[in-house]
Amino acid sequence: MTSETYANLLHFAGGLLLLCTVGVVWRHQLGASVRLLAVQGAALAAIPLISGIYHEKAHLLAIAPVVLVLRAAVLPYLISRMVPPTARPPGGWTASAAPATPAAQADAGAPDGPTATRPGPAADVLAGSREPVPLISTSVTLLLSAALTVLAYALCRPIIALDPTADTRTAPAALAVIFIGLLALTTRRQAVSQVVGFLTLDNGIVALAFLLTSGVPLVVELGASLDLLLVVLVVAALTNRMRAAFGGTDIGELQELKE
Repeated sequence: MTSETYANLLHFAGGLLLLCTVGVVWRHQLGASVRLLAVQGAALAAIPLISGIYHEKAHLLAIAPVVLVLRAAVLPYLISRMVPPTARPPGGWTASAAPATPAAQADAGAPDGPTATRPGPAADVLAGSREPVPLISTSVTLLLSAALTVLAYALCRPIIALDPTADTRTAPAALAVIFIGLLALTTRRQAVSQVVGFLTLDNGIVALAFLLTSGVPLVVELGASLDLLLVVLVVAALTNRMRAAFGGTDIGELQELKE
């Protein structure tokens, strides 16, 4: 592998990592965010693989499949189990959420009238599979993401000037992933979206470590990955309990609880 090919592949992996992060803060569908997280994990695994082949380092080649399996398959699968299925109910979405008949309203004790409706199961499924209105709008989030990306490149200029290699030139993309992941973590309301933001933040930290330190030992990466897997399993259990107790995973609604 030539140095030019190495630089192009590394820049492509860093660009794909950043592009998936922007897609996470742009999309409101939780299923789409999980799929973008899986692609992001694959791009992250490509960084140690490319570096290991170019620098002929065995520990990077050993870490790459571990990162690929965990961050592109296992963790996205566990998070996808937190998202309610969006299968089309019998009769269609509109039929399941249609206004109730007068007889059904009388049985349920609901007031008669054209405005009295009973939301069907489709409304609950759609509400649980989409991110509600975030703390800031999508357009403002995208503008902040662009500003954070520019900030990341500005902060990395001294590092690039000190050692202008392909690794340091890709480091600003990893730093931008950290900033945007932190933004997603603090502005989203669904528990699943916050987990996706947390994993995006962690992916950026791992990518920055691979680029600036030539990777971490395999034992360290395995320990950190197992801790991350444990966190996701605990959050999955708490999310299921929240959905069973409150009917959803909107963190904002928990603020209304009183002792």
